[in-house]
Amino acid sequence: MSEKLKLCLWFDHGEARKAAEFYAATFPDTYVEAAYPAAADYPGGREGDELTIEFTLLGQPCVGLNGGPNFTPNEAVSFMVLTDDQEETDRYWNAVVGDGGAESACGWCKDRWGFSWQITPRALLEAMADPDRAAAKRAMEAMMTMRKIDIAAIERARSGETADV
Repeated sequence: MSEKLKLCLWFDHGEARKAAEFYAATFPDTYVEAAYPAAADYPGGREGDELTIEFTLLGQPCVGLNGGPNFTPNEAVSFMVLTDDQEETDRYWNAVVGDGGAESACGWCKDRWGFSWQITPRALLEAMADPDRAAAKRAMEAMMTMRKIDIAAIERARSGETADV
């Protein structure tokens, strides 16, 4: 099957490799592939500088571009990582936040390069899609109070249990 879509992530000079290596150490089916030097001088860089690095992130082909400080990521685009349990949720969240990242709300966090991640338990998506709309509402209201998603708290809210039970 031929590749049709590859994500290109813009990094400040020299940061693409660091990010790709961090992602490869953190997520399964992630690895660094090839690096390519600039064939000529370019704004903010010199011929021979590492310009791009190809890597796979959770099975998705990516290119890291060492483009310089002109552009920075924002929340308009994020990586949603689906998790199967609290241990996996905690592992990814702690890795991203603990390596110079920052917590946000509702399962969102940022890595140290400014890219947004949604560390999303499948249990949360199932709760929000519950045909019992009152259960879905309780789960969503619980999520709105969280930074990292607490699956047990989502499940308690979905079932209608209160915190004092």
